[in-house]
Amino acid sequence: MAGTAITPTSLVEITVSCRNLRDTDVFSKSDPVCIVYHQPFGSAQWVELKRTECIQNSLNPDFATKIPITYRFEEQQRLKFSVLDIDSNSPTIVNHDFLGDYECSLAELVSCMKVQKPLKNKEYTGDNGTIILTTEELSSCKEELFVQFVGRKLENKSWFSSISPFLEFSKANEDGTYTLVHRTEHAHSTVDPTWKDFSVPLRTFCSGDYDRSIKVECKAYKSGGNHKPIGVFHTTVRKLTEGPGQANTYWVVNEEKKKRKGSSYKNSGEVVLNKCQVRQVFSFVDYIKGGMEINAFIGIDFTASNGNPQTPQSLHFVNPTAPNQYAQAIQSVGQIIEDYDTDKHFPVLGFGARMPPDYTQVSHEFFVNGDPSNPYCFRVQGVIEAYYGSLSRVQLYGPTNFAPIINHVARFAASNKAGDKYFILLILTDGIITDMQQTKEAIVNASTLPLSIIIVGVGGAEFDAMEELDGDAVRLSSNGRYASRDIVQFVSFRDFLKGGGDQQSAGLRLAREVLAEVPDQVLSYMKANNVQPQPPRVQDVNLPPTHYLDLDM
Repeated sequence: MAGTAITPTSLVEITVSCRNLRDTDVFSKSDPVCIVYHQPFGSAQWVELKRTECIQNSLNPDFATKIPITYRFEEQQRLKFSVLDIDSNSPTIVNHDFLGDYECSLAELVSCMKVQKPLKNKEYTGDNGTIILTTEELSSCKEELFVQFVGRKLENKSWFSSISPFLEFSKANEDGTYTLVHRTEHAHSTVDPTWKDFSVPLRTFCSGDYDRSIKVECKAYKSGGNHKPIGVFHTTVRKLTEGPGQANTYWVVNEEKKKRKGSSYKNSGEVVLNKCQVRQVFSFVDYIKGGMEINAFIGIDFTASNGNPQTPQSLHFVNPTAPNQYAQAIQSVGQIIEDYDTDKHFPVLGFGARMPPDYTQVSHEFFVNGDPSNPYCFRVQGVIEAYYGSLSRVQLYGPTNFAPIINHVARFAASNKAGDKYFILLILTDGIITDMQQTKEAIVNASTLPLSIIIVGVGGAEFDAMEELDGDAVRLSSNGRYASRDIVQFVSFRDFLKGGGDQQSAGLRLAREVLAEVPDQVLSYMKANNVQPQPPRVQDVNLPPTHYLDLDM
C-alpha cells in the first residue's frame, strides 16, 4: 500500500584517508580537506553533507572527522568525495586547488569493508592519488533481552470472577519518571499465569543501561480499560541476567494495601523469572558486510490486457522519447538492487504470452531474453533491452497467473536456506490475478524461505486483490495456514505519478516505497532461522553459470 511502508535505517560512519596526493604547493606540501556531497532524495543536485578537518602539509592524510550518514536500503544514495588543497581562509571552494574526487553509492561502501579508488580530475590526467573509504555501522547497544515470567498465587480481589493478569514494564528516566517499554498479553482467568516469552531491544528496554531501574506493574485486565492494580516490583537487567532462582523471585507488593494492613501484609503474590537471555541483535548491514548475496529475479506481465505494444495506448508501447511504466519501474527499482548484486546479472522471466514459433502455447515462466537455457541479463540496462526486444517476439495473451513464477523462484530460495543468499522477486503487472488461490498458496509456502516478493502495479486497473497479498492489514492465509512472515510488498505505480512531478522523481519514490520493507524481511528470516552473519569480508565476484541448470523449470 503506497505511503505505508516503514523506513528501516542504519547509521553508518565513513572514515576518509588519502594516499599519495598530488602536491600543488610550491614551498610545502598540500593542506588537504575532504568535502562530502550527497544528492538529496529526488534531486540530481550535489549538496554538501560534511567536510573533514584540514590537515596541514600532508600527502597521506588520515582524517579524524567521521562522516555519519543514515543508510537506507531502498534509496540509491549517491555520494561524492572531493579532496582540495586549502590555500587560504576563504570559505569559497573555487579559491582552493582541486585535487580530485570520487563518486559512488552508499550501498557500494556498505557492501565492502574498505574501498580504495583513484581520485579523478578532468584538468589533470596524471596521478592524483587515491582515496580510502572505510564504512562501519555505528554500534548503539545492539542487544536484545529475551525473557519469560510466570506468576504464583496472584491476589484476586473479586469474589465473583477470576482475573486475567498482565505485566507492564517501565524504565526509569533521569527525572525520576518512568516510561512504558513493554506490556505482556493478559493470561486468561488464572492466578498462576505463564506469560509468553518476549524479546525487546535493550536500547528500548533500559536505554542500554544494565543497572537502570525497571518497574514492573502487575494488573488485572478489564475489557473497559480500567485495569486493576495487583502490585509492583522493581528489577534491573543486570539482576535478570543472573537467571532463574531466588534472586529473581519477586514479591508483588500493593503499596496502598501495605499501608493499610501494616506488618500483617506480605505480598499480593509472586512473579518469577522463568528464562532470561541477552542476545546480540544483528542488522541488515551486518549480513551485507558478512557476504550475504542478494539475488534478484524480475517477472514481467505479457498478458493482452496491457494493450497492443504497437499503439500508444499500450502499457508496453515502446516510446523513443520516454520509457513506459514497465521500463520506468525496472530502471528505478533495479538500479537500487544492482548495487547489492555481486555479478550484476538478473534472471528475467515473462508470463502470460504465446511463444514462437507456432504461438499456440501460453507460457507463464519464459526467459525474456529469448535464450532457452540462460535467462540472465547484464545490469539494469540489459534487462530493459531484453524487455523491449521480447515485445517483438512474443504474442501477448493471458491469463495473469503469478503462482508459476513465484514457485520458480521459491525453488531456488529453498535450495539456499543457510542465510548466505537472499532472493528478491520483482513482479510487474497490469491486471487482476486469475490464479489468486494458487498464488496465496505459493506465498504462504514461500514465507519460510529467504525470499521477498515485490509487486508493482502499472496502469489504471483496480488492484484491490493485491492488497490482500501484501498482508499489511490482515495476515495472509491459505487453506487454514498462515504465512509465517510477511514477504510481499505491493504498490501501484500510478500513486507515484499523481500530483505532477517528473517521471524520474516518480521512479525514485517508487523504488523507495517498494524496497523499504526488504531489510526487515531479511532480518525476520535470519532471526526465525537463528542465522548469524559471517564476519565482515570483501566479497568475491562470481559470474553466473553459462546455463540455467541449477534447478529444472
